[in-house]
Amino acid sequence: MTPQEFYQLLSQKGIELDDRQKDQFERYFELLVEWNEKINLTAITEKNEVYLKHFYDSIAPVLQGLIDNQELKLLDIGAGAGFPSLPMKIICPQLDVTIIDSLNKRINFLKLLAEELGLDKVHFYHGRAEDFAQDKAFRAQFDLVTARAVARMQVLSELTIPYLKVGGKLLALKASNAPEELDEAKNALNLLFSKVQDNLSYALPNGDPRFITVVEKKKETPNKYPRKAGMPNKRPL
Repeated sequence: MTPQEFYQLLSQKGIELDDRQKDQFERYFELLVEWNEKINLTAITEKNEVYLKHFYDSIAPVLQGLIDNQELKLLDIGAGAGFPSLPMKIICPQLDVTIIDSLNKRINFLKLLAEELGLDKVHFYHGRAEDFAQDKAFRAQFDLVTARAVARMQVLSELTIPYLKVGGKLLALKASNAPEELDEAKNALNLLFSKVQDNLSYALPNGDPRFITVVEKKKETPNKYPRKAGMPNKRPL
């Protein structure tokens, strides 16, 4: 997908990028490739592939009508090089985006990236999701949490649901639709007072299948969740 094809596809879906937004995506690509030589950010560095498999893939919640340009507080867990939240932030500048990542080198990259792209209302924190979720400044503070290819739902739900306000939604972007994954997660979702609202199926323009699982938080999360760092992975709910 060339940048031009990227713009045209968005235009067909009613999203017209201005010159500044196009420049932001271009600079994002340049910095991603430049920094990838210093720290491991992505295995995908060819321009057309980045526009398709990172930029276009990341904005799926916007294209699927789950997110639009309004003042929502969005948390991105394990965003790595800023996916999916920062491409969505370029398209929906009113979003207030927070990223938590366990690797400080990636946080340094994201801070520089946000500065270079002139993004405001973006916040970056180095640490473990389990730890921040017990902090009152973060717990139950967000309208949306996104996670792209981070963990199976059984684990992911414990890492993300505590951050949501009641009525807030987790958007889990996945490359495979595993019904057994949602079956495995039933107990975890019940314990966390949350419920699968939708499981959207779609394809990238090249035909690659993609899914977004939408989980809504129904009640306040019990204080004991999430458990200490590492526990959700070692002993899933």
